[in-house]
Amino acid sequence: MADDLDRLLDEVERRLCQRHGGEEQPAAAKEGRSAKVLMSAGSSEEDLDDIIDEICNDSSFTKTPPKLKSNSAHLTPERNSVLVQAHGKRCCPVYLGGSDSPSGIGTNISKRTCDQLRCTACDFRVSLFDDYVWDQSCDYLFFRNNMPELSKLRAKMIKKKGARAYACQCSWRSIDELTDLQTEQQLRWVCGKHGE
Repeated sequence: MADDLDRLLDEVERRLCQRHGGEEQPAAAKEGRSAKVLMSAGSSEEDLDDIIDEICNDSSFTKTPPKLKSNSAHLTPERNSVLVQAHGKRCCPVYLGGSDSPSGIGTNISKRTCDQLRCTACDFRVSLFDDYVWDQSCDYLFFRNNMPELSKLRAKMIKKKGARAYACQCSWRSIDELTDLQTEQQLRWVCGKHGE
């Protein structure tokens, strides 16, 4: 079993080094680290903390944070965090909300409504319309035949300040306040990745 664990650790380390463009370490160094981890498996918490510190301080695992290019010299911390988040990330969890809710990448900390929703049932991008709700008479065929043409959709849109109307070809919702998408079990919408 110890040999299997050694091989697994070596494979993980090799792949990690390849992914980060680092040089592979000599086999002796790998074996030393693997043996040290195995020997300390039954050790106290202090030994584990020492091993974690050693791994964290290892130069082959250090990464330099990417530098952002900016046209503005005066970025506020809020704007800067939005730039960092917006590069190919997904919302987790995904939030829906009214027009008063901020849009962007939603997290547990920054609860923002996702504006890049995609439906996995009909494979359509979810359209959203600020300050509107859907009429009660809306049905599947209406959206199937009229999405994504706004001129046709307006026939069943009602103006309501602070609300937001969401729709794809197979589902629709009118939302007034921030809502976690997980509470809407029948919707098959996911975050379709936020671009730059």
